[in-house]
Amino acid sequence: MDKNNFIQIHFSTADDDIKGLLIALMVEAGYTGFEEENDDLNAFISEKSFNQHELDEISKLAKIDYTRSIVKTENWNAQWESSFEPIIVNDLVAIRAAFHQPLQNVKHEIIITPKMSFGTGHHATTYMMIEQMEGMNFINKAVVDFGTGTAVLAILAEKMGAAKIDAIDHDEWSIENAVENAAANNCSKINLIKAETIAGNQVYDIILANINLNVILENLAAIKAVSKKGTVILLSGFIKADEMTMIHALAENEILPLKIIQKGEWICMLAHMK
Repeated sequence: MDKNNFIQIHFSTADDDIKGLLIALMVEAGYTGFEEENDDLNAFISEKSFNQHELDEISKLAKIDYTRSIVKTENWNAQWESSFEPIIVNDLVAIRAAFHQPLQNVKHEIIITPKMSFGTGHHATTYMMIEQMEGMNFINKAVVDFGTGTAVLAILAEKMGAAKIDAIDHDEWSIENAVENAAANNCSKINLIKAETIAGNQVYDIILANINLNVILENLAAIKAVSKKGTVILLSGFIKADEMTMIHALAENEILPLKIIQKGEWICMLAHMK
């Protein structure tokens, strides 16, 4: 086993609901990269983190077969470049790779080169987070991006005027990637932190968390601890079926949902601290 290699799991399915379920389950199992191409879904996980039993359980629950292959680390960028297309979210932002031509008629451009990190704008949760961010005021705000992945949301927060952004992730790949992406976008206000949770030594105006249901639920107390009255909290990474679970958990922590949007089976919840 080469700890630097990745396992690619390939599913062939025409059903968006099944794809949504698969991604939700696989994020919780530690998969950090996804590609949706036509009717197919590819999921990626480091070889050292791969668990065959967990994969078989996911396959059984979703009632879908898969094929498995190894992706050498040095082949990842070439594979990604062959399939990555720019993403435009309204007229707010265009997300592209360095090898794409600059895109016009948007307020901001973000250059992203993921190293198996989650968050390029292709996935519904990242797209919806950006959509909701468009209506928020980031000018001179203190922001935390919990589960930063590629740092795309942290980068956008700086471009929208945030004074300080703490970008947190527990994954070494994500932190390395986020450092590179922040530099590529000339960001100077993003503080990258490798951690499992949000430290309680700062109070934030805005909290971004695009992770998964379980991690968000486990960290709601930490989110509350770094919030003040009126702190805006934007959450995604969970599906419509989990909406009431999240609403009840937020209520227990004095957090009030304000706006919920949906894309496929995924939802994104804008809330604030009472």
